[in-house]
Amino acid sequence: MTQEIEIEFKNMLTKQEFHHLLEHLPFPKDGIKQVNYYFETKDFSLKEHWSALRIREKANHFSLTLKEPLQEGLLETHDKITKEEKDAWINGNIIPKTNTTKRLNQLGIKPEELVFYGKLTTIRHEFTDNGFIYVLDQSIYNGITDYEIEIEAPDYESGEKVFLQVLNKYHITRKQTANKIERFFATKR
Repeated sequence: MTQEIEIEFKNMLTKQEFHHLLEHLPFPKDGIKQVNYYFETKDFSLKEHWSALRIREKANHFSLTLKEPLQEGLLETHDKITKEEKDAWINGNIIPKTNTTKRLNQLGIKPEELVFYGKLTTIRHEFTDNGFIYVLDQSIYNGITDYEIEIEAPDYESGEKVFLQVLNKYHITRKQTANKIERFFATKR
């Protein structure tokens, strides 16, 4: 699938809340490492469109993803890439990929304008229940470690309900939570 709509709810956690949820929900104790490599233009054209572009490395597989806002959720456009292509992108040799290039062009952004800004490493714990994906993430970037819970849902209404139930049950205060790429770029200023 080259495109999908993602509806997710997220909340920042303290380290203690993170470990409490890890112990009390059926998350696997060992997380899976993934690395996000972030790209943007020098004049932050993607940000102007409320969009983001990353390459994700997970289990030695690589995927290029452009995220764009929708009224409810995000439109994600994907392209598979090789390790060699990922390395080329990081070194400033942008190799256009079919699906993401088409969407970038619609935003008025040329792939050759993209610049590598850095990476964020996440240790992810995940389980699925009744069509909902529960995620606990510990992310490390630019000298910072943070923690969050995400719940991916098939629709907004049921997702919000399940999300609020988890926060209430475990006495976690709901916080306005920026996504990973926003948190990453906030530390680059």
